[in-house]
Amino acid sequence: MEDDDRRAADEVLDVVDEQDRVVGRATRGEVYARGLTHRCVFVFVRDAQDRVFVHRRTATKLTFPSLHDMFVGGVVGAGESYAQAALREAEEELGVSALPDPVPLFTFLYRDGAGGGAWWSAVYEVRWAGPVRPQASEVAWHAFLSESEVAARLDSWEWVPDGVEAYRRLLAHRETTR
Repeated sequence: MEDDDRRAADEVLDVVDEQDRVVGRATRGEVYARGLTHRCVFVFVRDAQDRVFVHRRTATKLTFPSLHDMFVGGVVGAGESYAQAALREAEEELGVSALPDPVPLFTFLYRDGAGGGAWWSAVYEVRWAGPVRPQASEVAWHAFLSESEVAARLDSWEWVPDGVEAYRRLLAHRETTR
C-alpha cells in the first residue's frame, strides 16, 4: 500500500444511519471493510463554455480505480459539513484555489449493489473558468467535454457506478426544477 493510500485508509469519517444522522466514527479503511454508511460529496464542474470536467481515476484509488467520473468529490471527513467537503474536494482534485462555493442541488442515499455498503451523497455544481491542475494522485486523465459528449460515452466508457447514479439523478433534478 502506498503512503497516500495508507493516509486515506486512516482518515476518520462519520458513520451515519438511514436518516443521515451521525451514529459513530471509524477510519475510512474500517468503513469500507465493514460496509458502514458514511457521507460523500459529488461536485459537477463546468467551465466557461459550459463543458463538464470529466476524468479517469488513478489505478491506486481505494475505490473504483481507473474508472471515469463526471464529478469530483469524495468522502466527508468526521465533523466536516457537506459544503466544506465539496469545496475542499473540488479544489484538491482540480488543483485550484479560490473556487467559488459549490451550489448544493440535492442529496440521496446510494447503495452499492456490490455489497460495499451505502453512503449519503450530496450533489453540488460549480463553475470554474480558470485553468485546472488536477491532483496527480487522484486523476490519471482529464478533459472538459460537452454534455452531449458525456452522454455519448456513458455506454462505451467504464464509469464509477455512484457517479452514474448521481448523474442520472442530476438530469432528473433538472427536469423537475425547470
